[in-house]
Amino acid sequence: MKRSLFRGALPIRSLRVSLMATALAALPLAAFAQTAPPPAPQRPAQAVAKPKPAAPAAAAPQPVATTQGAAAAKSGAGDDVIARVGSINISADQIRAYVAALGPRERAAFGQDPNLLSQAVRLMLANRLVLQEVAAKKWDQQPAIAEQLDRVRESAVAELYLQQVATPPASFPSEDELQKVYDANRASFLMPRQFELAQIFVPLAKDADKAAEDKAKKTVEDIQRKLKAPGADFAALANETGEVKNGGELGWLAETQIRPEIRTQVMALAKNAIAEPIKLDDGWHIIKLTDTKASYTRTLPEVREVLVQQMRSERAAMLRRAYLAELLKQNPPVINELALSSLIGGPTPAAR
Repeated sequence: MKRSLFRGALPIRSLRVSLMATALAALPLAAFAQTAPPPAPQRPAQAVAKPKPAAPAAAAPQPVATTQGAAAAKSGAGDDVIARVGSINISADQIRAYVAALGPRERAAFGQDPNLLSQAVRLMLANRLVLQEVAAKKWDQQPAIAEQLDRVRESAVAELYLQQVATPPASFPSEDELQKVYDANRASFLMPRQFELAQIFVPLAKDADKAAEDKAKKTVEDIQRKLKAPGADFAALANETGEVKNGGELGWLAETQIRPEIRTQVMALAKNAIAEPIKLDDGWHIIKLTDTKASYTRTLPEVREVLVQQMRSERAAMLRRAYLAELLKQNPPVINELALSSLIGGPTPAAR
């Protein structure tokens, strides 16, 4: 029974699901894609942190095309064909345009895991197949559908235009502006103390009977006895008896990410010391402290990229609000509130 160590951190699977969902949703209007940067992926392990509900896993997309031999092909426009299904081609330029429409974090994720881009291309091909079927059935020519598509197009065009008029200049933020924001928010860049941990985990179901509890406790006692023997190897014992087989390594954890029951024990340990067995709702945990990092404040170079993105995003939102406010000021709207309220059967303005 494996659970995430990290409070509020998205595992890599969630990042992949997010990117795949973004790809599918963005295809008809790829240039409009905007996704929030996902948190950096962390290593999953046993329940050293408070358990969180697992994110739903997306079904793996079924292969719809093969790229073997496609790289040498050419599309009608002369571009290199990267993928094909039936008579449908996806060119290198089309893929570059799709990737360019994503945020910096999503692009970085593609660079770290090429399989993510392969999945996105498969979704692009699947989307083209759907559009091909739509055209064959003339589904989009139905009056009700055509009206919905017109509304979607109007919203998309307006959104693209607003993005353009609200884009901060390339020179923003300046070094002085960046430094001022960093200084004003220095406390938010504080990194808490971190601990490098390893553990031997002996699982125990919540509804375990006395026999199962006795068996688990005996296993823990046997492990303790072996650990106290001269020359005991914690990693070897973890591989032999625990459920975490990589020597029990959990990696670096901030103190705020560790479950309180374990954090109390860990903070009292010396380097390379082993805590007494800790019983939690999922079983027994025997924790070893490998190393410690003191709390520190991240420097401006460390946070520059994230800070610049945040400042540009906030400036874009401000420019958008100002533009819309000025537009409405120059063109004051007139709304019949009484008639509007009656359309949805709500209370009239006088009755509110």
